[in-house]
Amino acid sequence: MTTIAFIGLGNMGNPMAANLVKAGHKVVGFDLVPENLALAREHGLILAEDGPSAVKEAEVVVTMLPAGKHVLSVYGEIAPWAPKGALFIDSSTIDVESARKAHAIARENGLSSIDAPVSGGTGGAAAGTLTFMAGGSKEAFALAEPVLQPMAGRIVHCGEDGAGQAAKICNNMILGISMIGVAEAFVLGEKLGLSHQALFDVASTSSGQCWSLTSYCPVPGPVPASPANRDYKPGFAAALMLKDLKLSQEAAQAAGAATPLGAEAAQLYSLFNAQGGGGADFSGIINFLRGAKI
Repeated sequence: MTTIAFIGLGNMGNPMAANLVKAGHKVVGFDLVPENLALAREHGLILAEDGPSAVKEAEVVVTMLPAGKHVLSVYGEIAPWAPKGALFIDSSTIDVESARKAHAIARENGLSSIDAPVSGGTGGAAAGTLTFMAGGSKEAFALAEPVLQPMAGRIVHCGEDGAGQAAKICNNMILGISMIGVAEAFVLGEKLGLSHQALFDVASTSSGQCWSLTSYCPVPGPVPASPANRDYKPGFAAALMLKDLKLSQEAAQAAGAATPLGAEAAQLYSLFNAQGGGGADFSGIINFLRGAKI
């Protein structure tokens, strides 16, 4: 049994922490939202009154927070209170530069660290099938892997500090672009009189095949588990997709990389969010492309 502090118990953090409890670990949790703490208690977490209290006896600290500024603030607050040699795992999706600064804070306090953002959404968090993209030293990754296992379907060591965030940003840029492409094809198919099922049956077994189509189809019917069958209740909200696409464009600008489709995807999701679509699943952008009132 490992003593794990888990800070950030929202839609992703709570089920992730619950899976660590199920695996037999002692998990001490903290969050600023009372409702999140109440749910965490139901999941078997021990609740702390603040961040420093959560980490003071922890062998491992996991954070799942909204943005880089939150990660750096929390690391600055809790790192001095953690036992020397403890392992910090940040599973937030943040910019690469902030991730590297978080690693530096950990090192300055005698701690090991990895950045380990995830893919798989709330469904994967609940099922323990998330993909973790890890950045950090080989030694830190070796320590982190058995801790991540109860939450994971796949764990990939992507490289040194910040490499996990780089992989996540690139992956979600692909996802945002491909979902728009799939949605546009269905909108065109509707105009041409094609049924959703007919287009799915062709494209899912032809060169148009991709995850956005076969696993997360943006129209109801062909893929029963997709959010389109639940009025676009989010597995991964459009607001979060926009956040990740903005991160990809900030990274592209800093690196001098040309990403014209990524830029266009960010613009379209920005418009979708501005019209009120931010709380819907990101596949709900099909309604924006149809010109429907959001």
